[in-house]
Amino acid sequence: MPGGLVALLDDVSIIARTAAASVDDISVAAGRAGTKAAGVVIDDAAVTPSYVTGLSPARELPIIWRITKGSFKNKLLVLLPIALLLSYFLPWAITPILMLGGAYLSYEGAEKVMEKLGGAKHGKTLGDEIDDPVAFEEQRVSGAIRTDLILSAEIMAITLNEVSAETLVTRAGVLAVVGILITVVVYGAVALIVKMDDFGLHLAQKRSAASQKFGRFLVAAMPHLLTLLSFVGTIAMLWVGGGIILHGLAELGLAGPEHFVEGLQHGVAEMAGALGGVLGWLTYAIASALVGLVLGFILALTLHPVMEKFTGEAH
Repeated sequence: MPGGLVALLDDVSIIARTAAASVDDISVAAGRAGTKAAGVVIDDAAVTPSYVTGLSPARELPIIWRITKGSFKNKLLVLLPIALLLSYFLPWAITPILMLGGAYLSYEGAEKVMEKLGGAKHGKTLGDEIDDPVAFEEQRVSGAIRTDLILSAEIMAITLNEVSAETLVTRAGVLAVVGILITVVVYGAVALIVKMDDFGLHLAQKRSAASQKFGRFLVAAMPHLLTLLSFVGTIAMLWVGGGIILHGLAELGLAGPEHFVEGLQHGVAEMAGALGGVLGWLTYAIASALVGLVLGFILALTLHPVMEKFTGEAH
């Protein structure tokens, strides 16, 4: 009996050490993958506030919470199992799927640019009279969750690429950890951004002159911040969408476009000296956004007449 107990305890200790090692592997890999996905995280945080801009302040946090729940479902219930299955059975299919997502982001971004340039608006906007606030909120939440799905797919794909050599269990753990942490960080930041004006009003009612001044500054800055975020969000869609397309083409054997853009990036970096890293990255981002804009224009100009014919509206 003692011998059996000792053997059992030894087995338990081995299992515990293995589990601890797995947790350590997951944490290290998750940190590495999360760093690589940082660019898409910024894009996600920039895009989301536009979906609550102009709506009732009382509905801002509930809408963000609905989008957050949708994001968790996107990452953990949809993308995580799909990513694991694809990486195991059809690894070649990941790139074409991502390119479809990149094309969708390019289309969405180009459509916003066309509207800003005076083109026809597609779907209800805040400039229109809202006959059914509930339906309009549903439209906004659905749009945000669709966009989140594409950005989340890119995050999960980057993460999966970083841990492709790991075991299936480690891959699943890393995808889950990165998905949860990024969702919390992104939508926590979005909630703080959209409630900034309410916090400013609260400070403006304090007795302290400094608090009142800072509160008025926050209230005055809020419209400008949301305008800036809307602009950044549109650029982000085009940047990420174009970048996905460039990288996807290279993965499929057409590396010329990506090599050309990378050549521009390295050329600028070499000429810029100390600022080479920043300006080189900016060059790649701008070139990617232009690729996304051109592709998005082509898709919008092609799809709008078709969608108008069959549905009566272009979006």
